[in-house]
Amino acid sequence: MSDKLYKLKYPVGEFQKPDHIDTATLKKWQAEIIIFPVSLANSIKDLTEDQLSWRYRPDGWTIRQVVHHCADSHMNSFSRFKLCLTENSPEIKPYDEAEWAKLSDTVDCPVEDSLLLLTGLHKRWGVLMGALSESDMKREFVHPEHGKRFSLDETIGNYAWHCRHHLAHINQAIEGGGKYNM
Repeated sequence: MSDKLYKLKYPVGEFQKPDHIDTATLKKWQAEIIIFPVSLANSIKDLTEDQLSWRYRPDGWTIRQVVHHCADSHMNSFSRFKLCLTENSPEIKPYDEAEWAKLSDTVDCPVEDSLLLLTGLHKRWGVLMGALSESDMKREFVHPEHGKRFSLDETIGNYAWHCRHHLAHINQAIEGGGKYNM
């Protein structure tokens, strides 16, 4: 992948797990996740239907697909949190996000549907994260695609990054003004 394409694909870089995750970092990440639906809604509130079809990079998703992907991804993560808290190191079920992004609900539904879903989901996720003890944060699930275990504190960091990552995609699609749709 060229450097230019890499920067379009990862405008905020890739998630880097810190060697040590302290309480202040966790609180910052949790706040990013909790505020994400508002940040997302603000980033797209003035866009037309045509603008929602703009892509953030060549062969990338449209803004509409990014919004719906966030709902899909965050629903999956919330479920993984609950599994992790109620089972012993569960193996989670991966999903093919690229194929999900092609389904009719992702391509055709209004973005407002996913914004509503994300608003309620993130309220509940925020309550759940706020109630986690230090030992809960160290609970793990197994991700078979990656062949490794992920702790909840690392997953919180990954999803805070995921929020920033896709907000940056939307911003670069807007700044590009549809140039990647050619």
